Amino acid sequence: MAAPSMGGVSLPRGNGQTVRLPRGASLTDLAERINAQPAALVTALFHLGEMVTATQSVNDETLQLLGAEIGWVIQVVSPEDEDRELLEDFDLTFGDEEGDEDDWSARPPVVTVMGHVDHGKTKLLDAIRHANVVSKEAGGITQHIGAYQIVTELEHNERPITFIDTPGHESFTAMRARGAKVTDIVVLVVAADDGVMPQTVEALNHAQAADVPIVVAVNKIDKEGANPAKIRQQLTEYGLVAEEYGGDTMFVDVSATTRQGLDDLLTAILLTADASLDLRANTEQDPQGVVIEGKLDKGRGPVATVLVQRGTLRQGDSIVAGDAYGRVRSLLDEHGNKLKEALPARPVQVVGLTSVPRAGDTFLVVEEDRVARQIADRRQARIRNAQNASMRKRISLEDLDAALKETRQLNLIIKGDNSGTVEALEEALMKIEMDDEIALRVIHRGVGGITKSDIDLALADDVIVLGFNVRAEGQATELANREGVDVRYYTVIYQAIDEIEAALKGMLKPIYEEVQLGTAEVREVFRVPKIGNVAGSLVRSGTIVRNSKARLVRDGAVVADNLTVESLRRFKDDATEVREGYECGIGLGSFNDIKVDDVIQTFEMREKPRD
Repeated sequence: MAAPSMGGVSLPRGNGQTVRLPRGASLTDLAERINAQPAALVTALFHLGEMVTATQSVNDETLQLLGAEIGWVIQVVSPEDEDRELLEDFDLTFGDEEGDEDDWSARPPVVTVMGHVDHGKTKLLDAIRHANVVSKEAGGITQHIGAYQIVTELEHNERPITFIDTPGHESFTAMRARGAKVTDIVVLVVAADDGVMPQTVEALNHAQAADVPIVVAVNKIDKEGANPAKIRQQLTEYGLVAEEYGGDTMFVDVSATTRQGLDDLLTAILLTADASLDLRANTEQDPQGVVIEGKLDKGRGPVATVLVQRGTLRQGDSIVAGDAYGRVRSLLDEHGNKLKEALPARPVQVVGLTSVPRAGDTFLVVEEDRVARQIADRRQARIRNAQNASMRKRISLEDLDAALKETRQLNLIIKGDNSGTVEALEEALMKIEMDDEIALRVIHRGVGGITKSDIDLALADDVIVLGFNVRAEGQATELANREGVDVRYYTVIYQAIDEIEAALKGMLKPIYEEVQLGTAEVREVFRVPKIGNVAGSLVRSGTIVRNSKARLVRDGAVVADNLTVESLRRFKDDATEVREGYECGIGLGSFNDIKVDDVIQTFEMREKPRD
């Protein structure tokens, strides 16, 4: 039943019915679902104070606002549900399914290492796997996720354990959260000489939200001032009670430097896994899992580090990972050795994708390359729509006048060594607080070195190019130097955020404030030929300065504003300034309406520093 809406627009009333839409849907998408004309929805939204075209991506709030007005409940589908529905279109599912009991086998535990920055997470992993990763990290801070598998012994049996090393920088919260989602056990690293810190609590919250067992590694026990007992006491406030205190959380004192307690830590991980978890997976189902990291390798092209969660990934499989797809050309372990297959809980590098997937994307194997391409294309369109909707600035009718004025915008291109870093850097930059008069826009992001096409794009849109752990290549460097493109290189995220924030503040129009200079009382008015009236005055406060701004006040009311002290004399001599308590002659240019007892106020406009 159609009911008239605002402005005479006829729209079908929903009467509380629910309509599901993907993120970043347009009014045309909504019109198709409720059997309405897109133009009618545009008009309805206009009357609600929002200006949107029929094909423009619309954010969640605007869709729900419109739905409430026309009687429909708009349900914006979560990314997970979107992906599930997309796969259902291809008769595929993601997640564990029931299968033949014979196809299920034990798998290694997946362990995520979390904790406060500089508490020794990477050094601890470094000691465990005998690989010096720390030396490659700027400032000793891990800038991306790495996944590794080691083999240890428990009761004379060889047992593999998969470790995921998550970044320690506070801006990588999203990446750490993803680490918790794919993990079986979290190792919370706390420095014995430092104690529980803000990021320790943040990491603990991620682990508890993921509902996974926690093993606490009290690191740096070899350092002076180490107090492991204090750590145990502090963590009881957050619900982690040590076994020796009657709780169920295993605490292990370790030292990454002296290697003390490392075997005990590995044993604690395996014992926790055996006691709390049933770690089995179906090895015969279609392979599925999660992308841990993605990067662009000069020799191999796009390379994705994936964690297989079920099934067995083999060379030659048709794979789709996020919005990337391809055929698995080769599988490599963390040391670069080729593998024939990857079983569940095995981290492996996949070569053969068309592009670099994002950290946290899901991957699955399908029967044909054609299906993989179709799923990737659909995912790509969905991601693009969601990004467009999130980037669209809401404009109300009240703000139309301001919106039509020139808005200063800082355009960026972000290139990095891996997808997780690029995404986290973009997220951190978009959180910078900005005034309404300026905007920050990332027009392109990618993995790999800065190329000539990046510089060409920067030339077209007047863009700053940020390179994170990557450099400009060959012709790109020459073109950037020749055309004056601003290319900035970073290895630590703090510096990038600080410099972009400073650049944004520099784009803001200056704010001026009035600073009072002095006041003078008019005692007598003199008529000077060819000049006009001059006020014989006594300076009551401050200083009267020649060429300063002035206003004339009479009986408490402003008679004239925006005047200028064009002449200033002490007796017969010109003066630059006259201080409090002295008499002077003040000429206000062509303004002659000056009377005895008027007050001349002088001031200047000074630029106000921004916070």
